[in-house]
Amino acid sequence: MTNTPAQNAFGTINVAAILAESAARRPEATALIVGGEETTYKELWEQTRAYAGALRERGIGPGDPVAVLIPNVADFARAYYAVLALGGIVVPVHALLKAAEIEFALRDSGAKLLVCAAPLLGEGAAGAGRAEVDVVSVMASEGAGVPARLEAEAAVAVPLESYVPRRPEDTATILYTSGTTGKPKGAIGTHFALMEQVNVLLTGTFDVRAGDTVFGGLPLFHTFGQTCVLNAGLRAGATIVMCPRFTGDAAVEFIHKHGIDVFFGVPTMYAALLEAAKTNPVRPRRLRYGISGGSALPMAILEKFRDVFGAEIHEGYGLTETSPVASFNHVGTKPRPGTIGTPIWGVDIEIARPEVTDRIELLPDGELGELVIRGHNLFKGYLNHPDATAEAVVNGWFRTGDLGTKDSDGYLRILDRKKDMIIRNGYNVYPREIEEVLNEHPEVVSVAVFGVPHETRGQEVAAAIVPTPCSTLTAEELTAFAKTRLAAYKYPRIIEFMTELPLGPSGKVLKRELAAVYGEKSAAATVFHHLAGSTHSPGVIACHF
Repeated sequence: MTNTPAQNAFGTINVAAILAESAARRPEATALIVGGEETTYKELWEQTRAYAGALRERGIGPGDPVAVLIPNVADFARAYYAVLALGGIVVPVHALLKAAEIEFALRDSGAKLLVCAAPLLGEGAAGAGRAEVDVVSVMASEGAGVPARLEAEAAVAVPLESYVPRRPEDTATILYTSGTTGKPKGAIGTHFALMEQVNVLLTGTFDVRAGDTVFGGLPLFHTFGQTCVLNAGLRAGATIVMCPRFTGDAAVEFIHKHGIDVFFGVPTMYAALLEAAKTNPVRPRRLRYGISGGSALPMAILEKFRDVFGAEIHEGYGLTETSPVASFNHVGTKPRPGTIGTPIWGVDIEIARPEVTDRIELLPDGELGELVIRGHNLFKGYLNHPDATAEAVVNGWFRTGDLGTKDSDGYLRILDRKKDMIIRNGYNVYPREIEEVLNEHPEVVSVAVFGVPHETRGQEVAAAIVPTPCSTLTAEELTAFAKTRLAAYKYPRIIEFMTELPLGPSGKVLKRELAAVYGEKSAAATVFHHLAGSTHSPGVIACHF
């Protein structure tokens, strides 16, 4: 039977309730800290309602997509919850995109407006102009050439009284995936999936408490920072210390200065944090634990973090399509290093036969296969891509594309992405296994292993290495180190020393870019450092979060 609006009248929900209800419970508590500016929960909700009033004057209402191009500052939270409070759909835009990429996101999502931070107007306004979408700015001073200012419009608009109720299945966000196999796809998140994710994280997964101080360095335009830090942090009544531009030195300073209780990061952030801590070895006062996701955490980093900061890192796993957390080494239970924990409450994760694509064929515990997920945390599908949705969600299970195992206790391990697996001379080589070994070398800060084409072997194993400052490590020395720990078909024959690795919006290493750079260098006969005993001459690839 088809549901009518009347039948759905009592099935209402809105992600904006996170802020509204915390403001009612803890009005004078500090919600956000950005630099020297502190914002209470009461102030943040009042400012959000004022922004919502201004957006309503611009015609934004239920079901309208609004793009948000703002870094990790308070205005991201104000704009995010203002759009949701109106019943609109938030389309977060990666802060480092160029005009053409922004144009694509605006056109594909059907955005009716772009809310853009003044420092990002160069690309943002250009992309919006090409997409014929209006722009309103935040963080801008009055002056010629500045688009309409949302702050000024909010000052004279009638504030929204409260958030608009939505149905559980209504769209709350459209988050664009990184587009590793072509154009990015918009993953549609519902109010129910996002709210239930936060509730489950706080009741039985994380341990974030009212009054905690949480590190806010993960980009808020990405699902990890948006759900696990912003939504979960504010739902708990914590204080989020925002870090607009992450560096290891800034992170160490924040941990000491603000007494961070819970640190959220991806492995590359932990690596940078540990490197910075070498010149600032003071033990933090309150740090209880770290939370890691986004990509596999090397065991060496986990162990170093424990030694340096006296705290454990709890690792989990998820994707944009799973809102994002699907499994976790639950806080309160000793983490099992090398695993991504067990499924969160209400979510099933199993191992399926990867070569069978038209149905889900589950494998017994212990066998290697593709992780598949079902539960309350699944997205609604890919916007404008029904074929991709049908390919990704089969019999109610989301196919992750990640290869791993599940043991008899329900603990999951990830070996690698299906597409990242290297086949050398007919043997399967898993980059993560090699990365774990190379990360054990004391002069290695971070590493990425990837496959490159080879005429006779099919693929060859290559490694991009970021060494410690002033290191004299050579490719020959590192290869000798790997050869004593890895089978002959696994250790890397191609090694490149770099100052930085290319990172995506979530902090994942972009191995496709490394492979592309290798291809370009090969074509130009400037091949990566092979086993010739050469010392490193770092090549620069931009590193951003």
